[in-house]
Amino acid sequence: MGWALAQISDGVQSVYIWLLGLAFVLFMREKWSTINLESGGSMNLNKCTLIAGSVLLSLGSGVNAEESATVALTEYGQPDIQGVWFYGTNTPYERPIALGDKQIYTDAEAEELIQALFDADKEKALPLSSDREAPQAGTAIAQEADHNFASARTNLIKIEDKYRTSQITSPANGRLPIKAGGRDIFSKWLAEGHGAFDGPEIRPASERCVGPNGGPMAPMVDWFYNANMQIVQTEDYFVLLAEMNHDARIIPISGQQGIANYPQWMGNSQGHWEGDTLIVETTDFRAEQSWFAFVMSDQLQVTERFKLTSSNEILYTYTFYDPQIYTEAVTVEKTIARRAPGEQVFEYGCHEGNYSIPGILAGARRQEQLN
Repeated sequence: MGWALAQISDGVQSVYIWLLGLAFVLFMREKWSTINLESGGSMNLNKCTLIAGSVLLSLGSGVNAEESATVALTEYGQPDIQGVWFYGTNTPYERPIALGDKQIYTDAEAEELIQALFDADKEKALPLSSDREAPQAGTAIAQEADHNFASARTNLIKIEDKYRTSQITSPANGRLPIKAGGRDIFSKWLAEGHGAFDGPEIRPASERCVGPNGGPMAPMVDWFYNANMQIVQTEDYFVLLAEMNHDARIIPISGQQGIANYPQWMGNSQGHWEGDTLIVETTDFRAEQSWFAFVMSDQLQVTERFKLTSSNEILYTYTFYDPQIYTEAVTVEKTIARRAPGEQVFEYGCHEGNYSIPGILAGARRQEQLN
């Protein structure tokens, strides 16, 4: 009903402006006729009509421009956010300590950072020297190989035409307010005397491809690769299908669905529309969902906001609070970009060929034998 009234209102406004324009045309014709008769001149009324008509067209084009700038709607009257999207960025989650409370980069600073990212990505593709030295003995091997083969991100978050220095906007220092003594379930198990490699249960769920790594679980914390998702909408549901780990978060938005008050891998999400913004509240997480990129407990509470700011961009903001881990609520703001036409989400075959857990545990057992 609200959508229909909005359409009627827009139509009435358009007719009203056109009537004003028509009245202006008739007034100008009459005015110039009077001037011509009084001055004895012979002003061409067609010129007058052309000028006034141009004004009329400009008024009409203003209405069209306004209508074209409005958000597209689904058949259910909801903002249409469907499509394939990319939620990754090179803007750090936490602000570098050296920047303090500096929230915004200047354009010059941002351009320098972006150029450095392009240069690093180009250098990464060059052949390695055959004369390079071997890594030092005992050097930890991280995910350099993944970084070398994953496409580098050269985009920085830009909101209201300003480049952000971090995704976190509150607290003011852009840092996570970690609670002294705050522990997730894995830290608690270790404190109780369990070993980090005792079994699969004490390893992060991501090593077993259980649950989403960064998406689509609330909040969507982008990992350094595969930060792609597809959004599908119906009248009653809003669905986020993530490429990694190929999970779908199905969010009820009509308020008619029952609420399941028990822990779930992606929590229990309930959404509703406020104007053109989708607001999603999520609770009832599983404690095992915690991982090094986002430490949490089963007390985590998340409020997300999705707003389509243009046909190709979503403003994604969220606030989360976990009384076991953080001293205060944290707010994050970022943008999500639409993928180019024809691009799609591919199946992320994580568990197939996953030798992480067998290799980790076998190595731990071997080390125990040697000790």
